[in-house]
Amino acid sequence: QVQLVESGGGLVQAGGSLRLSCAASGRTFSAYAMGWFRQAPGKERDFVAAISGSGDSTYYVDSVKGRFTISRDNAKNTVHLQMNSLKPEDTAVYYCAARAYYSGTYHPGTFGSWGQGTQVTVSS
Repeated sequence: QVQLVESGGGLVQAGGSLRLSCAASGRTFSAYAMGWFRQAPGKERDFVAAISGSGDSTYYVDSVKGRFTISRDNAKNTVHLQMNSLKPEDTAVYYCAARAYYSGTYHPGTFGSWGQGTQVTVSS
């Protein structure tokens, strides 16, 4: 297991940008694939983006492709989600999560470690 803490959420106008960060504990951070998920009120937790342990591979849900970028710094045990051209429908609590493998479906149940979440609100 790895301990995760998100930061960087806030209130932004439509068209604006935010950069989320997720700090991880432990000495084997590079062994974990990392993912970002989001959950809007009354809705299920949805996959947003994932990155492999080395950082060489990334995957995005279609709705954020070209707007969001996931990256990681294994020397600093952090993963980031750069969000540009934000839309009101991006409003949600954003969570980072970790699992031991990168490939496969990105169902929330396949991730064993989760942060507490950070609120992102995009006003129109």
